[in-house]
Amino acid sequence: MTAKTGPVTLTDLTRMLRESAGEEEGVDLEGGILDTPFIDLGYDSLALLQVIGLVQREYGVSVPDGAVADAETPRALLDVINTSPAVPAA
Repeated sequence: MTAKTGPVTLTDLTRMLRESAGEEEGVDLEGGILDTPFIDLGYDSLALLQVIGLVQREYGVSVPDGAVADAETPRALLDVINTSPAVPAA
């Protein structure tokens, strides 16, 4: 599988959130959620680690676990993901 290129967008992130952890009833992931804390969106640290696993497989980047723990909003997580180094192809 070839890794996707380019930055991970909010659309990509919301798709991966839905795929890995579903969507809490009453939460609109299509709205302006960039600065909404993940806990208010219904996602805990386990859900974010599942998303990071998808990001690493799809985009071929290495995201440090500690940086993910500090990313409390989608904007912060996208910043972490999009500044993480690419993993060299095997």
